[in-house]
Amino acid sequence: MKIINLIRLSAFLLLTTNLIAQEFKLGKVSVAELEQKVHPKDTSAVAAILYKKGVSRMEFDQNEGFYMMTYVETRIKIYKKEGYEWANQNVWYYNTNNLKEKVFFTDAVTYNLVDGKIEKTKLKSDGSFDEVLSKFRGQKKITMPNVKEGSVIEFRYTIRCPNEGIIRDWDFQSSIPVNYSEFKVAYPEYYVFKPRQKGYLFPKVITLKGPKSITISSKERGNGYVSKTSFSTDKIDYIETEVTYIAQDYPALKDESYVNNINNYNASVEHELALTHFPNSGIKEYATDWNSVVRTIYEYEDFGPELNKTGYFEEDLKKLLADKKTQDEKIWAILNHVKSNVKWNGYMGYGCDNGVKKTYKEKTGNIADINLMLTAMLRYSGLTANPVLVSTRSNGIALFPNRNAFNYVIAAVETPNGFILLDASDKYSTPNILPFRTLNWLGRLIRKDGSSQEIDLMPKKASNDIVFMNYDIDAQGKVAGKTRRQCSDYNAMIARGNFEKLKEEEYLEKLENNSGKIEISEYSRTNEKDLLAPTVETYSFTGNNLCELIGDKIYVNPMLFFTHDKNPFKQEVREYPVDFGYPFLDKYNITIKIPDGFTAETLPTAVTFNMENNLGSFKFNIAANENTLQLIVAHQINEAIVTTEQYDMLKEFYKSLIAKQTEKIVLKRI
Repeated sequence: MKIINLIRLSAFLLLTTNLIAQEFKLGKVSVAELEQKVHPKDTSAVAAILYKKGVSRMEFDQNEGFYMMTYVETRIKIYKKEGYEWANQNVWYYNTNNLKEKVFFTDAVTYNLVDGKIEKTKLKSDGSFDEVLSKFRGQKKITMPNVKEGSVIEFRYTIRCPNEGIIRDWDFQSSIPVNYSEFKVAYPEYYVFKPRQKGYLFPKVITLKGPKSITISSKERGNGYVSKTSFSTDKIDYIETEVTYIAQDYPALKDESYVNNINNYNASVEHELALTHFPNSGIKEYATDWNSVVRTIYEYEDFGPELNKTGYFEEDLKKLLADKKTQDEKIWAILNHVKSNVKWNGYMGYGCDNGVKKTYKEKTGNIADINLMLTAMLRYSGLTANPVLVSTRSNGIALFPNRNAFNYVIAAVETPNGFILLDASDKYSTPNILPFRTLNWLGRLIRKDGSSQEIDLMPKKASNDIVFMNYDIDAQGKVAGKTRRQCSDYNAMIARGNFEKLKEEEYLEKLENNSGKIEISEYSRTNEKDLLAPTVETYSFTGNNLCELIGDKIYVNPMLFFTHDKNPFKQEVREYPVDFGYPFLDKYNITIKIPDGFTAETLPTAVTFNMENNLGSFKFNIAANENTLQLIVAHQINEAIVTTEQYDMLKEFYKSLIAKQTEKIVLKRI
């Protein structure tokens, strides 16, 4: 056993030594790199990160104390035109009164091979600019020049952060292959950081400790008849911790169907400051659990204090609630009042930008301005309402306790039957029907006393999509019929959003093209503005290409343009959970009239599929009655999120569902 362990140790040391020994330097682009036509391990790659190295090191300034410097250099190979987007690079930075970071790009060069020689094109000043992302963040952007298929680009950037406790997250994976990625963090013994890794691949980790020192210069002017200035220096010795993460040949992180946010599964590392312990002073602990995180957030001046401001809306709310007696009436009235009077400016965040009073007056604000205002109004009406911190789908899942895990806030009303979740930033939202961007696993509710509670954001009630359709087939295979489609809850929210995006004429043209190039007439909508009612669309249609005539037989998919003919789950192994967003029921009640002189020769057999643990079901039943066929189809998924352990079952379920829906009715001439 000792020999085996010794061999393993030797192999590990050899591997890490080889990795460390590799030299990557800006400006050393080779002809071989420029000549390479495809990535050797992923020929479909549009680009690849040849190497990316970063160092976050705590440095010292005797006027400012410790601060964090991050140095990053990167080399990227462009293989195809689709990879040109990698010529655009950006780095965000904090830009608040209390925290102003500085970002600098340098040594940005594009390399091309021209007549066998390496041609260099440097980035000019007009290729770099700043962009405002929010009240709290900005972004430095560059666009690399002269990028072509085969180009290699490289650049360096630095981030100077005055807060020494902030270490940037580091991604070892990307949407393109990463040949080599190395990240190093270095900090004095006075600080303790808690590293957290996520993803399915984990880098090698090497930890070293070594002596460091800082020198502090001071001067002192003496008193007496002759003034004299004396200079002195103090040297402070300490131990520095240096942790290096090394990843090599990581594959591209490829998106799959129904993935919430692919970056949730990205191999990465983050560091959170856990405590500080300086000489001659006690230990100071920082946020290490969710309760301490939310207490800190609640005390921010742009969060908790904003919930206590009520004077600006009291008169309006008294009139609004004068005749409202029930809880539901109050909630609906207040939600609509905020939605009607304040518009979202597109900025997220759990901290107010303008403040609730100014937002109410100017009728526009960020997410926190709107939903903290909503919470305050709900409380004023006598309801038990509290804010809920959320990390949106684009921000990723809040896996670990830290203040940056959240970027959004909604309101929750506590009732004997559970929580009613509300968001006034979306014109189509209703109680417990939130904007899709917020459906991201779990949020955290904060109460006035500083306590918190985990809140499940994922819907439990099925959103329905119910279709009634009847159509006639003539002897030439032409189809004419009528459709009535009714959508509820999240399906209704999506439908209303689609209605708004396009003028009715454009909407119908898109609907016709997506439905086998049918022609639509007598189109109408109901309940488009009544948000508590299902949306209803009705229309007549004709289609010349919905049936296939072969000899004296007619072949037709009985569900016509509602047929699902492609399985979204094709991967042999699924690495990520399947995220449908919400449970749903798709139901079709279809009546088909057979043309005179024909009879049904072949009909699909009736089937019922049920997945284990009531995950979902599929029912398909067709019956003939003289010259009429009656088809009933129900496709139901009961969980918003399906685990990877259930993937094989789900894949087979959809395989069987698709096979059944694509079976054709065969009509033969009598």
